[in-house]
Formats: sequence, C-alpha cells, structure tokens
Amino acid sequence: MQKLSSKLLDLIALSLGLEKDRFNGFFKESTNFTCLNYYPVCLAPELTLGLRIHKDPGAMTILAQDDAGGLEVKMICDGEWISVKPTPGAYIINVGDLIQVWSNDKYESVEHRVKANSEKERYSIAFFLNPSHYIWVEPLEEFINEENPTKHKGYRWGKYYATRKLSNFKKVVTAGNC
Repeated sequence: MQKLSSKLLDLIALSLGLEKDRFNGFFKESTNFTCLNYYPVCLAPELTLGLRIHKDPGAMTILAQDDAGGLEVKMICDGEWISVKPTPGAYIINVGDLIQVWSNDKYESVEHRVKANSEKERYSIAFFLNPSHYIWVEPLEEFINEENPTKHKGYRWGKYYATRKLSNFKKVVTAGNC
C-alpha cells in the first residue's frame, strides 16, 4: 500500500503541474495505518448507518471492499448520494483533506458514508496515507497568487489529527450508540 500510495501521490502531483516528487517530503516519517472493517447484518438498516458521514482527514485512503456494497459518496454538484458499486480486484481511492488543502481546492475531499445492509455482512480494508506528525499543512505556494488567495489556514498535522479523533470519539460516546 505504501508503494501504491507513493505512485498515486506522484500522479496527483503531475496532474497539478508539479514535480513528480513534490509531496514526498511530507511523508518521511509517515503516520499511515490500516483499518480492518466489519459491518454485521443490520435488521433495521433504515435506522442506522454502517459508518457515519465523514471526509478522510489524511492525504488519501486506499479501500478494498467485498461485494456487499454499501459505500456511498456525496456528489459535490448536487448533494445527491450515489452508491459505489464494488468491482472485484479494484481499489477505491479517496482523496483526503490534505490533498484538498495542499492543492488549495483544485482537488476536493468528498463526503462519504457506509449504509447498513439487512441481508449481508460487509468487510473492507482501508489504508490511510498520513504525513509525519510535525508537518505544517497549508496550501502549496504554487497555488497561491492574487487571483487565487489561500483558502485554508495552516495547521500542524499531528495536533489537527489528534483533536479531530478526540472530537469524533466524543460524538460517538454522546450519541448513545447501541
């Protein structure tokens, strides 16, 4: 996953008109991780989500999913939710918040969720590409000028990620999950 994510970062850099290795320095001591997800059968799927609406905070997520389906992405143009059809042997690539910030919104991190399934359990494996904790995140200078001012305030990745995780936990604990 590390090799694949590195190749994908190179391609994103090239698509933005940057040098291929422009993002490499952010990941010298990366804080990547993998998450194995299990979603049991839910007898009342209309009453819950398998995974709440969110955007991925890191650079990108590489997702492998089984054939159960359930992943939905919110269309930026009209806010409609569309199902992501599982394709055997394929990965789903989510561009995360960091790519959006670094590109000053040339790329957008997209909201997504997982719907519960009343007939079939679901498995997925997600690899999250994250930079070093000490990295300062802000739009790259290549995307800032008078006509296109910065759209994001800078922040330290490690502090941002820890704060976001803590707030997610508080939301889950106070939501009264069953």
